[in-house]
Amino acid sequence: MTAIDRHVHEWIPATRPDAPTLLLLHGTGGDERDLLQLGRMLYPGAALLSPRGNVLEHGAPRFFRRLSEGVFDLDDLRRRTNELSEWLEAASARYGVASERTYAVGFSNGANIGASLLLSHPSVLAGAVLFRAMVPFEPAAPPDLAGRAVLLSEGETDPIIPPAMGDRLAALLRDAGADVELIWQRGGHQLTGADVSAAQRWLAAHAVAGQDAR
Repeated sequence: MTAIDRHVHEWIPATRPDAPTLLLLHGTGGDERDLLQLGRMLYPGAALLSPRGNVLEHGAPRFFRRLSEGVFDLDDLRRRTNELSEWLEAASARYGVASERTYAVGFSNGANIGASLLLSHPSVLAGAVLFRAMVPFEPAAPPDLAGRAVLLSEGETDPIIPPAMGDRLAALLRDAGADVELIWQRGGHQLTGADVSAAQRWLAAHAVAGQDAR
């Protein structure tokens, strides 16, 4: 099996020459089609690259294992993050995508592995939009995230993610040199219209302007 075959995925080429590639990372129970419509809404004309997570939890696809709610299997997270990074490099070669034009868009479990990619393999992404993300792990030393931008959109009443977790993830990314915007939505763990509006605004400001920043 080659690296590109490690994830079932959808690839939709860009319809605008200046558009970024959005790496769509679904939440628990989603699949490679789950966030395609969201991707079209967030940046019309963008290329969409959407893998399916390879871990099953009671039949529900995920990107890595957890031991319980909010408690991650860190060994599996590390292995799956490495595999996703290798897959993304293979997909970029296959489809002609440049890392400096690729932004992860992740929700919940997908946002967590998106954050893990940033903290452990920063060269594969230009930045990320992470909805309802947690700290995936505490790095031994900050990676170099200079020139990368991240939007974190967290829920004020999220029953899964305490506010301190969102603040800590923002601090980790800022300490590594990333340009981080942390916003709080009036809601829980579900995506809202305010999440979509904020991400549209953020991507319009960052995705094209930032593609030649590094």
